[in-house]
Amino acid sequence: QVQLVESGGGLVQSGGSLTLSCAVSGTRVDDNAMAWYRQAPGKQRELVAFMTSGGITQTAVFVEGRFTISRDNTKNTLYLQMNSLKPEDTAVYYCAAGPAPGRMNQRGQGTQVTVSS
Repeated sequence: QVQLVESGGGLVQSGGSLTLSCAVSGTRVDDNAMAWYRQAPGKQRELVAFMTSGGITQTAVFVEGRFTISRDNTKNTLYLQMNSLKPEDTAVYYCAAGPAPGRMNQRGQGTQVTVSS
């Protein structure tokens, strides 16, 4: 059974940093495409960043230069380093896994990130 458990969210001031973690069990981070999504209240879910099984990464334009997706294969964990946070980054952040970036079929419960102005 695949499980994805996010952690690291919290309350931070504008301009601050957070690192989100997604602990994976039941599969390997490097055997899957992995991604971070976010959903703010009243808004649609949006893709923040993804990493292919081969290690190719892509981040959304609205976080480019501020957020970095990475993984630690030995810890079987996915990360999202978030710098220069803005109030508009406030959302629940989810990690996801699947056979390809467009086919994410596993998702965690999410972790709340709140950025105060």
